[in-house]
Amino acid sequence: MGEEIIIAIIKLLIFFFAMFTAAAYTTLAERKIMSYMQLRKGPNRAGPWGFLQPLADGIKFIFKEEIVPAHTDNKLFILGPLLMIAVSLMPWVAIPFGDKITIFGREVYMQLVDINTGALFMISISSLGVYGIILGGWASNNKFSLMGAVRASAQMISYELPLGLSLAAIFILSGTIGTRDIILKQIESPWQWNIFVQPLGFIIFFTSMLAETNRTPFDLAECDSELLAGYHTEYGGFKFSLFLFGEYINIITASAFMAVLYLGGWSIPFVNLHDLGLSDNLIGIISVFVVLAKTAFFVFVFIWVRWTLPRFRYDQLMDLGWKMLLPLSIVNLMITAAVVLFV
Repeated sequence: MGEEIIIAIIKLLIFFFAMFTAAAYTTLAERKIMSYMQLRKGPNRAGPWGFLQPLADGIKFIFKEEIVPAHTDNKLFILGPLLMIAVSLMPWVAIPFGDKITIFGREVYMQLVDINTGALFMISISSLGVYGIILGGWASNNKFSLMGAVRASAQMISYELPLGLSLAAIFILSGTIGTRDIILKQIESPWQWNIFVQPLGFIIFFTSMLAETNRTPFDLAECDSELLAGYHTEYGGFKFSLFLFGEYINIITASAFMAVLYLGGWSIPFVNLHDLGLSDNLIGIISVFVVLAKTAFFVFVFIWVRWTLPRFRYDQLMDLGWKMLLPLSIVNLMITAAVVLFV
């Protein structure tokens, strides 16, 4: 029992350090990629090649004066960003970030908790992130903030349906809703990866994730040209940084979703690490880097899409969700069910 507690604490400490570091340097990666696409240098003052810019930004946010406008609902105003950052971290409880290693003579899965309903837990918890946005927008007592919060809630409802239906097709094919089991179903061959087995489902899932994370071209909840800064118009300092961190953690979480559900998790195409005679611990460590590489690839795609596509109009956003993605996700689910049943 004592060893299990020690292992759990070590997992949590490594997770929190890695996640906040990754979120901080995702902001740097976005600014560097954006500057490259726009023929600029980007951050290049703090540290060599601007490598310490996230640290400088973090210190700035921590020491900036905290202002709570007089017309806000103080408790909910503070609760909004706290709720968003908490919900953005919770899905990682069920995300496998590697295979397994041996510690103290026992097998330890590279996962905070091995939940047999992990995929359902991930998608259920991630949909709650919009409540932080709603609380922040409503408590700000600002019309632009409130409009951004209402947009975010409508957007979440519109895209949660096709996202859930595309995920249901994965459940039918895999015969399980456990994240680790879904990976094991794809591990024999890269052609068993769900991105090849469910190409339409993947496109629907990826598009819905762009909308769920409020990323361009679906950043209607905070579009500067219409709503100033949307739901976080009244926020500054550390509270604004929590919203910012929540957004980037959501991007990393969504990328990990897709790496696990569609790219086979820690499986390497046409390579079986166990056949190479490597130790179980070394295989476990390599599996972590494989999952991280696939997650980083999708993070890059998120950034690439943001600085490539223009923002949709709000009616286009709704039309895409209800008139295109929802019918396509229903058709995809019906075809998948028919194939599993009759083939």
